[in-house]
Amino acid sequence: MEFRIERSALTEAVSWAARVLPVRSPVPVLGGLLLDTGSGAGDGRLRISGLDYEASARIDVEAEVPRPGKVLVMGRRLLDICKVLPDGPVECAVEGSRFTVSGDGARFGLSVLPLDDYPALPPLPQVRGAVDAELFAAAVADVAVAAGRDDTLPALTGIRLGLDGDTMTLAATDRYRFAVRTVPWKATAPGESADVLVSARRLTEIARSLGRSGLVSVALDAGSAGFEHAGMRTTVRLLEGRLPRHEKLFAMEDPAVAVVDRARLTEAVKRVSVVADRDSPVQMTFSRTDASVTLRAGYEDDVASQRLPAALEGAEELTVAFNPAYLADALAAFTGPSLRLQLLGAGQRALITDGAGPGGTPTDGAGPGTHRHLLMSVRPQLV
Repeated sequence: MEFRIERSALTEAVSWAARVLPVRSPVPVLGGLLLDTGSGAGDGRLRISGLDYEASARIDVEAEVPRPGKVLVMGRRLLDICKVLPDGPVECAVEGSRFTVSGDGARFGLSVLPLDDYPALPPLPQVRGAVDAELFAAAVADVAVAAGRDDTLPALTGIRLGLDGDTMTLAATDRYRFAVRTVPWKATAPGESADVLVSARRLTEIARSLGRSGLVSVALDAGSAGFEHAGMRTTVRLLEGRLPRHEKLFAMEDPAVAVVDRARLTEAVKRVSVVADRDSPVQMTFSRTDASVTLRAGYEDDVASQRLPAALEGAEELTVAFNPAYLADALAAFTGPSLRLQLLGAGQRALITDGAGPGGTPTDGAGPGTHRHLLMSVRPQLV
């Protein structure tokens, strides 16, 4: 086996495939990356593959291949070598029981792992459709902040991926907040539908790595999800269980509605949170008479406050309070000029959406491309 490739291209490909490698594994070959320049990759192509028990990754890149073949080497060690190689062309070859990497006078040798012990990569499940890569990455990032971190409740560490006609719904919750984003997508067949749960950590890595242009193919079967884009293919095992449905939670009966500038509110939350202890809430008091919201945080002499313009309908005055980290995460996921908050009162649900829809018309977040974030208000405390 022998091939030549630019260092930057090799580093990017190795780095992408190495994402799925386990940090520690009782099976040594699972720490390896499979480099294949044979018939499977095609003439002038290098295919790099990696897997663990939960996920797999495969990427094809252009390379000059004088002598096709395949080799299995320790993936993280190869990545470390790629990072320190000089810029320019790199020559790689199998020489006996060693894989050599050289470029611009630098030369490295790696021991090879037994190919016969390496498991086959799982096949890509059935392709169900495609979604815009940039839109998909943004949607995953928007909802992932609400996913749980407690591995003893694995279902809550996932993102729901729901397919229904021409709409893809992504949702995540840790029981204290619930984020939902819907985006348009192109189904391969009319009436295509699915409802699965994918690890939020894995899906975030996948969405970030697939690129920000073109279409991402989405593949699903009973046990795994697959994603393919621009020569990159990855699969991940589905989580068991289901998230609670959000429709009833998001149905707000006779809420007070506040509209506030997103950027100013985000900065104000950051500012007053400086004095908030870990479990100390940020209190928000909305006034219809003054057309304002006053943010307060802290206790006794260590306090902070800021007043901002805000419109309020449905109540003369209303006070709510939120975990500052949860509130900051929610606000950071929005990009519009203003935010619309539907409020039921202290200790109850609050629904945050973009402040206006097309043409400036307020929206409840029900259409494709919308983002909704539900937070539980805590009881305000005197500051």
